[in-house]
Amino acid sequence: MEIKLLMKSARSACIELSDGGIYNTVEEYDLHINGKSVKKTDKVITSIFGLKPDTDYVLSAFNKAGEELSSIDFTTDSEFVTLNVRDFGAVGDGVNDDTEFIQAAILACPAKSRVLIPEGRYHIRPLFLKNGLRLEIAKGAELLADTDRKNFPRFPGVIQSYDENDEYILGTWEGNPLKSFAGVITGIDVSDVMIYGEGTINGCASRDNWWNNPKVMNIAYRPRLIFLSGCNGVTLQGIKVCNSPAWNIHPFFSNELGFYDLTIENPSDSPNTDGLDPESCRNVTIEGVRFSLGDDCIAVKSGKIYMGKKYKTPSENILIRQCLMENGHGAVTIGSEMAGGVKSLKVEECLFRYTDRGLRIKTRRGRGEDAVLDDISFWRIDMDNVMTPFVVNAFYFCDPDGKSEYVQTREPMPVDERTPHIRSLSFEDIKATNCHVAAAYFDGLPECKIEEIVMRNVDVSFADNAKSGVPAMSLGTDECSKKGIYANNIEKLVLKNVKVTGAVGDEIVTCGIDDLECD
Repeated sequence: MEIKLLMKSARSACIELSDGGIYNTVEEYDLHINGKSVKKTDKVITSIFGLKPDTDYVLSAFNKAGEELSSIDFTTDSEFVTLNVRDFGAVGDGVNDDTEFIQAAILACPAKSRVLIPEGRYHIRPLFLKNGLRLEIAKGAELLADTDRKNFPRFPGVIQSYDENDEYILGTWEGNPLKSFAGVITGIDVSDVMIYGEGTINGCASRDNWWNNPKVMNIAYRPRLIFLSGCNGVTLQGIKVCNSPAWNIHPFFSNELGFYDLTIENPSDSPNTDGLDPESCRNVTIEGVRFSLGDDCIAVKSGKIYMGKKYKTPSENILIRQCLMENGHGAVTIGSEMAGGVKSLKVEECLFRYTDRGLRIKTRRGRGEDAVLDDISFWRIDMDNVMTPFVVNAFYFCDPDGKSEYVQTREPMPVDERTPHIRSLSFEDIKATNCHVAAAYFDGLPECKIEEIVMRNVDVSFADNAKSGVPAMSLGTDECSKKGIYANNIEKLVLKNVKVTGAVGDEIVTCGIDDLECD
């Protein structure tokens, strides 16, 4: 077993206990700091809190027999001062409004210093981050978001520049520049920020407030729990976020982001409560995060038609590792708002449980020529009770024109500036048990086929009492149960050591495949 240091702050560290386990370690370990036991853990990605600034530490891992297996040395970051929000007037009783006191502490905090939110329940309206901030939400601390729309700032969508040659995008909703509420926690053009700790940010959403008529714009579109726009160098560690009004964490045109050892939790029937949606973001690391919610766990996006065509900013260089995805629509989804493209996405050593789909790609005619998907890879994934493990759908119909003849026809259409492209997809060392609807459903465009799909060492088996369902949201998809692999309109399909057990009828149905390698 090897210990790896993933990130550190002045007060915390996040490590990986690499012993071959996926999300959970093979055995439980006792972690010692400078010779003293501090916690027991069975998670591969684990956080240590309560450290002191600018201090040398030795972290060691012991097994149940008391044998030291591995250790690492590290030094925590320096810290100038700590500002406790209680000293600024925050009460933390869950009743009084503590917004102004916490915001005052944030604004008064000098660089490389900490704002501490200690144990307590803090009723808040939206809070805004600043450069260089270290915000610790301590164990036992819970931020309780207001649910009165009148108390949320509204972000306009497109704001025209004075010379009318440029524009400022502030409000965004599902890939379009539209009026939306500020997030419960909002960062606009901030850099070098950490939010960490063992506390909770609770959006307090329910059917009585934000989830009532969720698709209807009421004053503005629903807020995200954490919204990061134009940010650089933001890290989140350890905290729990729950009951978000809409998407939980939404980084937008932001770079150099890290998300470690988080818990993202919403009811399974909550509407549009995606877990973490990087949109037109670069260099994003997501490690050790547990998702359980009502929509896609992770949805990688890059705007609908207007944003993709104008800004041409893909989401790229995204690493997702050692995560647990439960109860969502898709474990890892790309699109459907992906008009700027998605490139170099790696998903490794993750668990998918009770999600509708494992990998889910959603695109369609009209997304545009910049909507290029390339270098998408999944490696060493375990799935259980995933309805359909692999779905690539080039006929996704959720848009005003989504069911139009242009979008849904299976006849070839002209390849032009409206045509999206899917290039390279790879799936390797994947086991999926207790599936229901289909093992895989790949449906490319006839005029612009998926260039390459490679599946190696993939084992799919169906549940005995498999439920029926529709594998992809398109007009050409019928309800089915225990369907094998359906592959249509692919230039090159490679199936090496791919096993499907329990499928009804033909296990592999292919059409429109130019080059098929199968063993």
